[in-house]
Amino acid sequence: MDDDLAARLGRNVKQLREARGLTQQRIAKLAEVPRATWAHLESGEGNPTLAVLHRAALALGVSLEELIATPRAGCAFHSKNDIRVVTRGSVRIKKLLPDPIPGMEMDRLEIPPHARMAGIPHTPGTREYLTCEAGEIVLVAAGESFHLTAGDLVAFRGDQRHSYANPIDRVAVGYSVVVLAKM
Repeated sequence: MDDDLAARLGRNVKQLREARGLTQQRIAKLAEVPRATWAHLESGEGNPTLAVLHRAALALGVSLEELIATPRAGCAFHSKNDIRVVTRGSVRIKKLLPDPIPGMEMDRLEIPPHARMAGIPHTPGTREYLTCEAGEIVLVAAGESFHLTAGDLVAFRGDQRHSYANPIDRVAVGYSVVVLAKM
């Protein structure tokens, strides 16, 4: 294993274990690996099999990618001027995840009075969650219509045709969280 990768894996595994308040003995038991194997992972001296990495990721509740990824800074400030905003028709969509998170999208929707926007179907198995913060939003999905007011939330399959509409005379604000299906 590449020295930098092995060291990064060791640091990540140790940090994730400590953040969960677990001993090496306890996490090794959860991962169903010998404690010595776990100790080698954390030391960066091991050459783990894919099966061991998979068990470690499951025990820690993270993806394999997170085990080997370069750690991000603890905090990062993003000015409102740096946040990406796209417009589809008359609807403003503010992207709320400045760093890509595999399998997830999160947007703030500003829907002008009496405006409508067609949703874009995602890959099969995708789930979408829409909540209304202000005003009213009508979601049409799978032939059903859902009328949301402030505080309401609807969960639906994001892999089908859907649309968002604002039926009133003031701006509606909603948040969409899309959890893409795992390939």
